[in-house]
Amino acid sequence: MLLHGFPDNLHLYDRLVPRLAPRRLVTFDFLGWGRSDKPAAYPYSAASQLLELAEVIRQLQLEQVVLVAHDASGPPAIDWALAQPGQVAGLVLLNTYYCAMPTLRAPEAIRLFSTPLVRTVARPVSRLFGNFLFHRMFIWQVGRFFRDPEVREKFLPLLYQQFEADPSTRPAFFRLNEDLLPTIRSHTTMIPALKEFKRPVRIIFGKADPYLNAGVARSFHRLLPASELFLLPGARHYVQMDEPGEVARLILAMPLAGGP
Repeated sequence: MLLHGFPDNLHLYDRLVPRLAPRRLVTFDFLGWGRSDKPAAYPYSAASQLLELAEVIRQLQLEQVVLVAHDASGPPAIDWALAQPGQVAGLVLLNTYYCAMPTLRAPEAIRLFSTPLVRTVARPVSRLFGNFLFHRMFIWQVGRFFRDPEVREKFLPLLYQQFEADPSTRPAFFRLNEDLLPTIRSHTTMIPALKEFKRPVRIIFGKADPYLNAGVARSFHRLLPASELFLLPGARHYVQMDEPGEVARLILAMPLAGGP
């Protein structure tokens, strides 16, 4: 099950999916993102994404899953795995976050929209000139998540389309930014549970990501006793875009747990 973060959607896995055959794959857009519904009065938080993830697994009657989490899907994926360890065949962490870690650093645009007080100014300013400033910021920030220019040129417009759609992804983006710091703080209390988690974990990080960086990967490795650590040189934040072949190889070669 491939879970996207923000500010992206399931297209984040377009280069990885063909390489994971013949495994059964599940990808979906969280509510508010991509082609999923975008209800107006909805929390758009890590907690709501946890409920969405649990419901997808229930509806599809999946007894055993390998969760692949990137970026903002780390908290809901890890929370579900901690709550339902018997259903976890494996957990794969791709340049993601969960709790406070010494080297964890938010991308510049995310810091702008997640910091209290600052975001109250950033939001209306970003909407000026028909959202021109927001668009330029997105292109600059998300563009830095890719290593290869040709991949960046293909997928940046595809990931931005959801912000220009009607209804737009913007409410989910702004709300998930508000939720970011409280989520990280609250999950620090879950560190003892991480240390007790015994299901297989592979930590696969792009080593050139300056934000969810190699230090974050090593912190995860210390906290998760059954984890294996893989740092891919040259790959950036979108490690599955930069190195889809190697990421697929590591996922397919992962030793899996059985039932409860």
